[in-house]
Amino acid sequence: MSEAPAAPERGVAPWRLAAFAAAERERYVRARPRSAALAAGEAGFYARVPLHWMLDWPVPFPPVVADAWGATLKDVDGHELADFCLGDTGSMFGHSPAPVVRALAGQGGHGFTYMLPTEHSLAVGRLLRERFGLPHWQIATTASDANRFALRVARAVTGRPRIVVMNGCYHGAVDETYVELHAGRARNRPGLIGQFVDLTEGTRVVEFNDVAALEQALAPGDVACVITEPVLTNCCMVPPEPGYHAALRRLTRAAGTLLLIDETHTISTGPGGYSRAHGLEPDLFVVGKPIAGGVPASAWGFSDAVAAGWDRVRRDKPPGHSGLGTTLSANALAMATMHATLAEVMTAEAYQHMEALAARLAAGLERTIDARGLPWHVARVGARVEFICAPGPLRNGTEAAAAHAPALEQAIHVGLLNRGCLIAPFHNMMLLCPATTREQVDQLVGAFAAVAGALAG
Repeated sequence: MSEAPAAPERGVAPWRLAAFAAAERERYVRARPRSAALAAGEAGFYARVPLHWMLDWPVPFPPVVADAWGATLKDVDGHELADFCLGDTGSMFGHSPAPVVRALAGQGGHGFTYMLPTEHSLAVGRLLRERFGLPHWQIATTASDANRFALRVARAVTGRPRIVVMNGCYHGAVDETYVELHAGRARNRPGLIGQFVDLTEGTRVVEFNDVAALEQALAPGDVACVITEPVLTNCCMVPPEPGYHAALRRLTRAAGTLLLIDETHTISTGPGGYSRAHGLEPDLFVVGKPIAGGVPASAWGFSDAVAAGWDRVRRDKPPGHSGLGTTLSANALAMATMHATLAEVMTAEAYQHMEALAARLAAGLERTIDARGLPWHVARVGARVEFICAPGPLRNGTEAAAAHAPALEQAIHVGLLNRGCLIAPFHNMMLLCPATTREQVDQLVGAFAAVAGALAG
């Protein structure tokens, strides 16, 4: 007797997925001989790329970029791609926005870094206060640095050793946030390279949206800070349930614990981020990635009470290294581009355009999912859209981890790329920028329909 065919998984028959993936990979290789030759040539980089994340694209070799403008990339083989990855949020306001280009040119002849303030930096401080609401700000080079420094200040001003993170969170390369729940117990994330400390000694982890677990984690009175995204984004997207953020703020205040909202991804929500749009009241706030138009920079803000505590710590501590700041933080070039981005690029009009196109994209993806009867769903936070190959909405990090379907997602990514659309390699994230057009959105919707149709049969 012949074996019965394997049952469909996530609405796709395994044999159909395997055939589609193989055909799309072959199509990708045939279309990119120049990128293939460059990938196979001599290179001084480990694994032939300057950053190992570039190996995470689900293709035999990454396309080599020749040019980028607005919401479009062109590779060395001449393919123009509608770019919905946008540097995984780093270029969320498009490639080379004109005000940022002018700022680069204007600062270029006057020095790049001198560890002193400029008129641009003073203007940035005022703009950050006006836009995000918190009165005090500092600049770092990456959001990872900003989160690291903010957590250090939180522990210093509270005199408490521990933090709380959400299962499935992402806060950059901050060691103490690499803790997860496994079978109901906290552990170091197994993927963290070279870790030699048990991070669970200083970090408690709870599920997003679980108010009771949060209350229990705060009960001992030793937690300096809860750090969270307002929406879990770097896994399959998890939205907050009604009342969750109000409970989070109430419980942290009652426990004397500071609340750090990391908006590095949810800055897609609006000009003031998710916090301003939804009336959140963080004690500390971090934003990075696109804040300087693609030039490496981030910002972290804090309340008057945190500033008073930091004043006390600085007054009482002995001389020596604080562990806060890096030499290139707040360099003159970054300050000029951040000024241009805040003042001229991150406008209400830009966000209105992005929001409208994101709604159009989400609706188009949902139509295909419904038409094909696929057990998938679409999630969105402002200009950030994801399709998730599982039913939803998701409630927490454990559900988000279970929702991933790596082989299926990788095949979809390659299929979209072969049809002229680039989305983020790490998950199914798509971003809209001020330069994105309706035609590009419709191109992506059409490409998704074609790929889903081929997979669903």
